Amino acid sequence: MKILIIEDEKELSNNIAKFLSDDNYLCEQAYDFDSAIEKISLYTYDCILLDLNLPGGDGIEVLKEIKIRHINSGVIILSARGSLDDKIEGLKIGADDYLSKPFSLSELSIRIYALMRRQQFSHSNLLTSGNLEIDLLSKTAKVKDRIINLTRSEYDLLLFLIGNKKRIVSKDSIAEHLSGDMADMFDNYNFVYAHIKNLKAKLSEEGCDCMIKTIYGTGYQWVE
Repeated sequence: MKILIIEDEKELSNNIAKFLSDDNYLCEQAYDFDSAIEKISLYTYDCILLDLNLPGGDGIEVLKEIKIRHINSGVIILSARGSLDDKIEGLKIGADDYLSKPFSLSELSIRIYALMRRQQFSHSNLLTSGNLEIDLLSKTAKVKDRIINLTRSEYDLLLFLIGNKKRIVSKDSIAEHLSGDMADMFDNYNFVYAHIKNLKAKLSEEGCDCMIKTIYGTGYQWVE
């Protein structure tokens, strides 16, 4: 899961990024209004953590821009503003949740998990596809009670494919999902091909009756 942290307090932003990275989230950071707008314009995110007080502009305007651009990222507002009016305005515009500062990082992680579960996996902690079962809480995948030994990137790739099983996902979108804005630095898609190959092999070895279908010239699709 890829998260954008829009927060001008760099120490807080770094603490959030470290905590969530340790919990296997891929985190990117923006510290002001302009960089926030640039990030949401160029890249896609599963969740955006949005401070309302930003140098160069208001976080509410960032939220409005997210909605104008029809960006489907979940948004959790993080702000020291404690007024009910700010909370109501953010939720009316389209934020999914609101967490007032100061907050615990554990609470933030729980809010992000709950948001992702609501958005992508129908409120359930268990995701099934064919004979494959994924426990979103423990972040494990298994077939017939046998746990598949997946790396963090392979697990993220598996969820990304299943979460988009009704559509073909491009190599570009996979590269960006797994590497964030670092994807622009790669000259080719070799790391994407490697992750796809390894994930296919591990699923096949455990007898998973689902498959990752290669759509030549386009990308990949999860098929049950």
